[in-house]
Amino acid sequence: MIGIIFYLILFFLVISLFYSFVFIVNQETAAIVERMGKFHSVRNAGLNVKIPIIDNIVGRLILKIQQLDVLVDTKTKDNVFVKVKISVQFKVIRDKVYEAFYKLDNSHTQITSYIFDVVRAEVPKMKLDDVFERKDSIALAVKGELGESMLNYGYSIIKALVTDLDPDEQVRLAMNRINTAEREKVSAQYKAEAERIKIVSKARAEAESKKLQGKGTADQRREIAKGILESVEVLSNVGINPQEASALLVVTQHYDTLQAMGKEGNSNLILMPNHPASAHEMLNNMITSFNISNKINETIKKNIKNNNNKNNDNNKNVVVKNINDEKNNIINNHHGNNRKN
Repeated sequence: MIGIIFYLILFFLVISLFYSFVFIVNQETAAIVERMGKFHSVRNAGLNVKIPIIDNIVGRLILKIQQLDVLVDTKTKDNVFVKVKISVQFKVIRDKVYEAFYKLDNSHTQITSYIFDVVRAEVPKMKLDDVFERKDSIALAVKGELGESMLNYGYSIIKALVTDLDPDEQVRLAMNRINTAEREKVSAQYKAEAERIKIVSKARAEAESKKLQGKGTADQRREIAKGILESVEVLSNVGINPQEASALLVVTQHYDTLQAMGKEGNSNLILMPNHPASAHEMLNNMITSFNISNKINETIKKNIKNNNNKNNDNNKNVVVKNINDEKNNIINNHHGNNRKN
């Protein structure tokens, strides 16, 4: 029993002595060993040996990339206070573990100080809108300043990012209102443009409709005129003179109109006068009007040609007098012919 206890004690002593001579360093980690209080060596990942009591592991540095987030409160050129969040990625250089461990007491504090210095030097040069647009320039300035400064301390700056910009609440609300107003303005412009397009399209459609209606009316009247001309020619071929043929057509159209009106049971239209003699009178009036119009045109052309070199006022008076005389002669001749008939 005593022998077993002795061997167990001996075993634990050997194990303890073994672990006092060796130590393990994890992957992506560097251990700093001091001998008698003085720097001795840097041990890398794996199993390492040291002298008990004489050698001492004073610290370990992580060689992986680390990230430090810093929130900086600063002011822009247009006197708007804004909070800028900077994220810096850095790591310890393998060949400069000594500098990283002995030259800096607190690397995070040192990096934070440099970030504050750079951001508070760059942001006050910009307006608030420029800060949002030029985040990359701020990040590059931070990286450039830190890269030069921290290299001497054994640290490499991998990347600097501006991850957040947070202006004052009132400023943010004002910016939102400005953005809303701009969007409403654009919306109103598009709406007005849409209304304009609709109005223009409607006007074009109406113009095209009127054009087609006018063309249709002109074609209709042209065909009516052709039909009347053909009817007059047919009646002339059977011995009826053109005036009698025209009167016959007018009377026929008069009765057709009365017949069409009679088909409408609820019609309130009254044709006055509505006896056949009135159709003959209407035809005579139309013929008189056409003759007067033709004579007036011929008189105007004749007087303008004969009096081309005279005074303009005299020309006007002569032309008007000749037109009136000619009109009276035509009307008197026409009434005299009607009385004879």
